[in-house]
Amino acid sequence: MEKLKVNDNCIGCGLCVSQMEKYFEFNDEGLSSVKQENVEEEDKKELLNIVESCPVGAILIEDEKEA
Repeated sequence: MEKLKVNDNCIGCGLCVSQMEKYFEFNDEGLSSVKQENVEEEDKKELLNIVESCPVGAILIEDEKEA
């Protein structure tokens, strides 16, 4: 299962929130946070575009291995 993450590099530009509110929202500091961490297969292509578009590389999709 792949998990979506936003790291501490976020500057709150809002690109991800404006593109996919299903997955992203602003936190109390005005920075992006993950609303839905599990990546659905039908959304993966669009999420990868958002990852590449993030100006500070703050968005990650990580493969979480099943134990």
